[in-house]
Amino acid sequence: MKRRVVITSMGVISSLGHGQGEIIHSLKEGKVNFVRPDFDHEVACAPVSNFNVRDYTGRFKDGRYLSRGAKFAVAAAMAAVKNSGYKKEGLAEAGLFVGTGPNLDIGSEFPEIQNGNIDRHDLQALWILKFLPNTAASIIAKLAGIHGENLTISTACSASLQAIGEAFRKIKAGYLDFAIAGGGDSRLSPGGILAYKKAGALYVGNSDPEKASRPFDCNRKGFVPGEGGAFFLLEELEMAKKRGAKIYSEICGYASSLDAYNMTAPERDGKWGRIAVLSSLREAEMSPSQIDVISAHGTGTLLNDAREADLIGDIYTGYKPQVIALKSWIGHTASACGAMELAISLTCMQENYLPEIRNLQEPCHGEINFVQEGRSLSFGTCIIENFGFGGQNSVLVIKK
Repeated sequence: MKRRVVITSMGVISSLGHGQGEIIHSLKEGKVNFVRPDFDHEVACAPVSNFNVRDYTGRFKDGRYLSRGAKFAVAAAMAAVKNSGYKKEGLAEAGLFVGTGPNLDIGSEFPEIQNGNIDRHDLQALWILKFLPNTAASIIAKLAGIHGENLTISTACSASLQAIGEAFRKIKAGYLDFAIAGGGDSRLSPGGILAYKKAGALYVGNSDPEKASRPFDCNRKGFVPGEGGAFFLLEELEMAKKRGAKIYSEICGYASSLDAYNMTAPERDGKWGRIAVLSSLREAEMSPSQIDVISAHGTGTLLNDAREADLIGDIYTGYKPQVIALKSWIGHTASACGAMELAISLTCMQENYLPEIRNLQEPCHGEINFVQEGRSLSFGTCIIENFGFGGQNSVLVIKK
């Protein structure tokens, strides 16, 4: 008998709002938070407003060891735990799977580096914890009482979707009955912005910040960085039914792959991204024609959008699912993007609503059914795609 895996709780923090209610309201009202950072007026970003990690955790001394991105991970995970109905003692055997990225806020952490020396009288004894990838997982486990199988994944933009996919696989295979999975990230610091600006991946210009993110538009000029976090409780279906849990959706398929081509650019013909999509559909026992909605990676960069559009056009021949691009609403949230886009896609699935791809005026591919106007629509299946630096590809298939 095949074990089926469902999502039974969610916690999400984004620039559209904290939680599903605020997010769907922002989507329907067209409210976004794209601004220019104080330290660089050439770029745009999508920050989270009114955020304090202690609103989700209460007072805890280990908070000083969290970077801003890790704070989003911890807060979203604790929101998912709170919404799950589980008490701390009930989570002892749960798994924990976390997608995370590097702390690039180096200038703020070490404001006076001379001759490579970072030591100073006020340097924290455990300053390294702000730079270890598993710090968020360690604190989530401590706060939630989780002792089970765990994994911290740092595969660039694919990280949090891979974390969710790995949790799904462990439950499906019988190694776990339930797990907390997701991710959090922030690159909205001088160091983070500088890194992507130097790489030529960011939007740079003086137009309205709200117009800067334009996935799949012929006039796209790069991505706009965002921040936030999202976590989920994944459970074996019969276990969820037995305890009367609310079921958001079923995870049906997952796959990942590597281009092995270029450190920042996608492979020219998109072969391995295509294989990841088809492998996820095969595990889900679905054909492309059974997918209602594609939540595209859609960064707004020249090469990535072109390759992803070609991939979609090649796979979905004769049948054209609706295509959304949520980075046009929240910016590119780096390693957290898969979890956050899953959270927003689930919210849209529950609310029977599809948001438009913002600023899409001249689509770069004429054969794709891009959503250019927000509308009410009931849909039952969705595929989430993420393609990251290093040639990382990850894909997840969900259904009502």
